[in-house]
Amino acid sequence: MIATGGKELVQVRQATVRFAGDSGDGMQLVGGQFADIASMTGSAICSFPDFPSDIRAPAGTLGGVSGYQLSFGDERVTTPGDAPFVLVAMNPAALKVCLPELQKGGIIIANEDEFTPTNLKKAEYESNPLEDDSLDDYRVICVPMTRLNDEATAASGLSKSQRARCKNFFALGMALWLYDHPLQPLLEWMMRKFQRSAEVMAANAASLRAGHNFANTAELFRVHYQVARAKLPAGRYRRVTGNEALALGCIVGAHRTGRTLVYASYPITPASEVLHELAKHKEFDVRVIQAEDEIAACCAAIGASFAGSVGVTGTSGPGLSLKAEAIGLAVMTELPLVVLNVQRAGPSTGMPTKTEQADLLISMFGRHGESPAVVLAAASAADCFHMAFESVRLATKYMTPVLLLSDSFLANSAEPFRIPDPVSLPDLRTGWDLTPGDFAPYRRASQTLARAWMAPGSPGFEHRIGGLEKEDETGTVSYDGENHAKMVRLRAEKIARIASDIPPVEVVGAEEGDVLVVGWGSTYGAIAAAVEQLHQEGHRVAHLHLRYLNPFPQNFGQTLGRFSRILVVEGNCGQLRMMLRSQFTASFFALNKLDGRPLLIREVRTAIEELLKRE
Repeated sequence: MIATGGKELVQVRQATVRFAGDSGDGMQLVGGQFADIASMTGSAICSFPDFPSDIRAPAGTLGGVSGYQLSFGDERVTTPGDAPFVLVAMNPAALKVCLPELQKGGIIIANEDEFTPTNLKKAEYESNPLEDDSLDDYRVICVPMTRLNDEATAASGLSKSQRARCKNFFALGMALWLYDHPLQPLLEWMMRKFQRSAEVMAANAASLRAGHNFANTAELFRVHYQVARAKLPAGRYRRVTGNEALALGCIVGAHRTGRTLVYASYPITPASEVLHELAKHKEFDVRVIQAEDEIAACCAAIGASFAGSVGVTGTSGPGLSLKAEAIGLAVMTELPLVVLNVQRAGPSTGMPTKTEQADLLISMFGRHGESPAVVLAAASAADCFHMAFESVRLATKYMTPVLLLSDSFLANSAEPFRIPDPVSLPDLRTGWDLTPGDFAPYRRASQTLARAWMAPGSPGFEHRIGGLEKEDETGTVSYDGENHAKMVRLRAEKIARIASDIPPVEVVGAEEGDVLVVGWGSTYGAIAAAVEQLHQEGHRVAHLHLRYLNPFPQNFGQTLGRFSRILVVEGNCGQLRMMLRSQFTASFFALNKLDGRPLLIREVRTAIEELLKRE
């Protein structure tokens, strides 16, 4: 504890902060900037923005609350935190929605100007919580942010309504002071962001400084905190969201194949940002198509692969249903196709901004006929890069569709990404030493069973493909039953052989023991933290995270056999558990979450502890 100017500076190892307000209050913007500055100052971070499902819910209502939660610390941070220590509440609705998750004894910084009778009624409060005793378990700091922001920005030349939109930066200034973070990087960002409007830049900068100065001088703030620098492996880092990482992984994967990347997509939450990100990078031989519908997008990507490019399409749950027939076409034509599925809560339109992992079975089996495809899943925001690259590798090497599963949590959360050395990435160019006399459209490589990838107009390699069954090797249309059975088995065997070309599974924790926690996708962070805690306490528990869901890694079944109980954790009703029970004879138990929220560490820990108590 250090005294600075009459105020105490307390050293902490980890902190969790949540910004919350109306969906028009700019919480995502200031939360993202806080995350950037935390990264710049050396913290490991994990963040998660929480959007309302309505495009613009009525202002001040519970359904319109938008939040951004960030956990940062001096060691690996795998989740945005179970419970924030600091809650910045811009209105009564934000306080009511977020209060149940706040740590007892935590800090509430409330914009008291917005706690009006009208807003209290919208938030379904019978009395003002800032004035009754309902918040006695917390340290409440009431700040007239609206009034102070208006005073700070008065000289900017903007109208009163325009200046009111700056109060999110007043809140950010207070939060930066509270955690001893600098203002200068943010002021430099503002100069770039608002370079076309000096008035807007001046107003936001004035509000930011005013918030920081208020926290520094007001007697309400007696303590602020400092998080030590994280001990991350040496290298160059940047902050990425999962969607940004998907885009970058596809770009690098296509570049390493030596081919153009063609991304065709129809805008859909929460996958649209992949489309937006790729549209920024035309200089890397990227072509982006915003298609008129999901079917057209998938077919355009298949057409791009037929022409010799790396075809990629992206979507979320409802769009994957529409793409199913076209994915079957890619199976039949045996063309490389990467399908990015950023899952959301369903069915139908469901909850478009909430997270879920319920598309595993449709990814595995949701096509007519025998249509095997590779199914992968990313484990974290940064891992989206590596799994996108891997998707391109497998799709082009084995001439097959690859479905890569992300979800809304991974898409929007952010964490440090260690930029890989380009030399360390494998060369993905597929060389086919063929002459026109050797070529037949469905003549296969002996090891991979992949057919040759030839551009259709190449002299001597002209060929046609399509959705009708093909004769083995020649590729002519065939209605012969025996040939159909042979081709079905060849397509299935091609996928099965991929198991020898992917990494074996590894367990973290005990090599054998009482409980093995199996997860996939975005459950990684909560599982990893819970298992690490229990393993350090002496329990024989371990974590196995699946990134390869079809085919499974070769040593997966053997690894399951080393543990007496298997806890399968997923954000659905038990889809992976269903798959595992159909193939393996271990004792499988389930932890399922379906509320549209990321999994919490304490939820996983409680489930493991209950299993450890079983005889």
